[in-house]
Amino acid sequence: MARVSVDVSTPAHSWPPERGVFVNRTLNLRAVPAVGYDMDYTLIHYRVDEWEGAAFRTARDLLAARAWPVGDLRFDPDQFTLGLVFDLQLGTVVKATRFGYVVRAQHGSSIMSFHRQRELYRETVVELSDPRFQFMNTLFELSRASLFTQLVEIHDREPLPEISSYADLYWAVNDALSETHLTSTLKAGIVADPDRFVDLDPDIVPTLLDQRSAGKQLLLITNSDWAYTRQIMAYALDRFCPPGTTWRDLFDIVIVSANKPAFFSKTDPIYLVVDEAESLLRPHYGALEPGHVYFGGNARLVEQSLDVGGGNPLYVGDHLFGDVHVTKDVLRWRTALIARELEAEIGDAMAFAHKQRELEALMGEKVSAEHHQAVLRLRRHPGGRGIDPRAADELSATTARLFELDDRIAPLARAATELGNPLWGPLMRAGNDKSLFARQVERYADVYTSRVSNLRYRTPYAYLRAARGSLPHDEAPLA
Repeated sequence: MARVSVDVSTPAHSWPPERGVFVNRTLNLRAVPAVGYDMDYTLIHYRVDEWEGAAFRTARDLLAARAWPVGDLRFDPDQFTLGLVFDLQLGTVVKATRFGYVVRAQHGSSIMSFHRQRELYRETVVELSDPRFQFMNTLFELSRASLFTQLVEIHDREPLPEISSYADLYWAVNDALSETHLTSTLKAGIVADPDRFVDLDPDIVPTLLDQRSAGKQLLLITNSDWAYTRQIMAYALDRFCPPGTTWRDLFDIVIVSANKPAFFSKTDPIYLVVDEAESLLRPHYGALEPGHVYFGGNARLVEQSLDVGGGNPLYVGDHLFGDVHVTKDVLRWRTALIARELEAEIGDAMAFAHKQRELEALMGEKVSAEHHQAVLRLRRHPGGRGIDPRAADELSATTARLFELDDRIAPLARAATELGNPLWGPLMRAGNDKSLFARQVERYADVYTSRVSNLRYRTPYAYLRAARGSLPHDEAPLA
């Protein structure tokens, strides 16, 4: 996607659609006293193929140390998308509708046939509260999905050591990836060559400066450690800061190693980073003080220190569960989800718009023809109305027309289901229905957008209004 620089004087109707801020629940930004930000994949955008490819290879090496036959495994960044679900019972990756009905499934490296999928899932509803299902809700999951599916294929041929179920396999992959992200090797490689990994956004700093000038307190709350945070933030933001300032001047408080989502639901202790060069810590008591860096802690302390309780703070992050779900569910903070995939998906939808209109017109014609076919079948029925001898010929012609329409609709419908990702389709849709991912976004994200800098279009004083919710009967003609 080509870089589009933000110009706040641009009229609202000419904003790039892919840079929109989409509203589930009305949000008055003027009334927001403080904004907290996640860092990875929120303020800092990474090139997914490079970052997740590096995570994949590091985790693969850890598994190889267990004598697993993983030398031939390869990472494909386009193979999966957000919003899919791991089924730990059957060893599959599935896409589900908002109601939890599976519309596509992959076992190993193979997409299931429709008949096999129906056989396995016709009585199954995907419930994210069930430990059988694990949700892919952040870009960090792409390397996990790639490892898991390839290992399922290996395990099916010959069981892996100490693995007795697909759940065991999933958690072994999880442990390897967790170790990958916790060790310094991966992040040291990123800091050593940030040009390779980081996708710079020159509009992030102006967006944060606008918010500060509007009187908002800004916080950085990240699970990354201080050594990595200070280096990667300096690389990505300092060059765009006003002369004589750094990224540290953008934030009132910085909290690292926050241990989200527990940060939002528990009351873990907090430490002051007293030697920033060496990341030395000292227990901290009392209110948080502007200008300092803290380790750990909890959201209740943030509310008390900034006097911003009552659900007024806004938290912005990319992790649907760790950043958005828990924040909304426990604290009732306002929430914004960052989903970078939206830019490409909206671009694909715009390019497909003329075909979409053609598809909708053909579907409208098909609906009318199907109703006429049903009426003709009723007229042929030897009931109280009697048999209409002309109905048979007309029914034959209508049925032929329906076959013709199906032939024209099929390629368009197939292309519509491949927007965003040729295997899994659009992030927010599952066929004609909303996807399970879309349902989670609706429930927990007040607003969602593709990047933080999109907020600058709307300004820190915007009143973001939710659209009137649509219902199936809204299309019924009014008297």
